[in-house]
Amino acid sequence: MQTYCLIVQYDGTDYAGFQVQPGQRTIQGELETALQKLGPNFIRIHGAGRTDAGVHSEGQTVSFKDDRLTVPVERLPYALNALLPRDIRVVASRLERSDFHARISARDKTYRYQIYEAPFPNVFYQRYAYWSKESLDWKRIDACGKLFLGKQDFAAFAASGGSAKTTVRTMHEVKVDARSTLKTIRFTADGFLYNMVRNLVGTMVDVGLGKLSLDEVRAILESRDRRLASATIAPQGLYLERVNYS
Repeated sequence: MQTYCLIVQYDGTDYAGFQVQPGQRTIQGELETALQKLGPNFIRIHGAGRTDAGVHSEGQTVSFKDDRLTVPVERLPYALNALLPRDIRVVASRLERSDFHARISARDKTYRYQIYEAPFPNVFYQRYAYWSKESLDWKRIDACGKLFLGKQDFAAFAASGGSAKTTVRTMHEVKVDARSTLKTIRFTADGFLYNMVRNLVGTMVDVGLGKLSLDEVRAILESRDRRLASATIAPQGLYLERVNYS
């Protein structure tokens, strides 16, 4: 049995997230439908991250096992892209060791959140960035990001409905870049909880607006109480940028 690995890009605007859901259009569902057209077997795939509705990816990693695909691994992106919708693209493929699993084998992941800051929304960014009509204090946002570094309990930033056994995660890096038209916040961690990035960004934006102080964010983190943190920010600014493996 061969173990396959695919790198997938997608615009998540018109999908109910990555994971298969009955009666819903999903990224996983589209990929599995395309794979079934290439061989006789139904193939269940596994993604490195279960991105939510409206969330995008530049580097989603997908793995699956099969022994009946007739398309050579190096030709899989061409074959699959001919069958997939235009807003999903397989950009690389390879064979992996037998114990490889896109989610379980991941060492860490990087998510990026994009913010467009201007008096009026930009029609070309509305699917791919959060619009803030108010100016944000990016030095305060950068200082807030540093509070999330290291091994900590992120229960205050985990939405209900997740299946994680623990809310402790190790945040390796929070990098703020406010130099361009699209401001970005990047998070690299050994794992993320359900809606964790969007909840963190929602709180950071409130800090940038002067609604929360750094001391209040510190207290929210230590409280482990989701009710104290800011609202979950909109999904369209979020990207799964890359998944790293050892």
